[in-house]
Amino acid sequence: MVREVTPKTVYWLGDRLYLNITNQCTNDCVFCIRRFWPGVGGFNLRLTVEPEPSRIVSELMQVLNMRNWREVVFCGFGEPTARLNCLVDLTRWIRMHYHKPLCIRVDTNGHGYVLNSDVAVVDELKHSGVDKVSVSLNAYSEETYREVCRPKFEGAYAATLNFINKAKEALPVEVTCVAAPEVDVQRIREVVSCLNVPFRVRAYIPGFL
Repeated sequence: MVREVTPKTVYWLGDRLYLNITNQCTNDCVFCIRRFWPGVGGFNLRLTVEPEPSRIVSELMQVLNMRNWREVVFCGFGEPTARLNCLVDLTRWIRMHYHKPLCIRVDTNGHGYVLNSDVAVVDELKHSGVDKVSVSLNAYSEETYREVCRPKFEGAYAATLNFINKAKEALPVEVTCVAAPEVDVQRIREVVSCLNVPFRVRAYIPGFL
């Protein structure tokens, strides 16, 4: 499944370019692909260290103008808002160095305000050039969130809903969930319908084939 030994901070699937800027995460979801596989699409995403922005830029420079990318997505084996400054700086760098139409998206678990308690996270994302936020919500209550997502702090489900409500005031937001056996898609769909944001179900990649 992984064709490279060296962990990558930049990888691609089709016409989407992905940035794997951290392996830190506030969740340990029971279905998470990083629990079972070292990467996706042939790319090794298990970082041995938190990469310096200069390393990520170096990898970006090799591929950014390689093709017409439809999206650049902050999504890897960790929660990108855990390195908010890095995320913001890279977004600005991309806007300066890629001059074709491009959507920059952040895939997040919605814990950005917990990780950056003194920062207006959504404003930072918007002002840096982020176009869209995709928030992963794989439970319909605080209790089920603890069971399925296994967060490292209390009140994580409420924190995710708070992030969604703040983000949708400034940016296009979608909420997603994984169609894993542990996830009650219909109950989550009902929650999202009250948030007035689009909902998308993501494919489940099983731990064992």
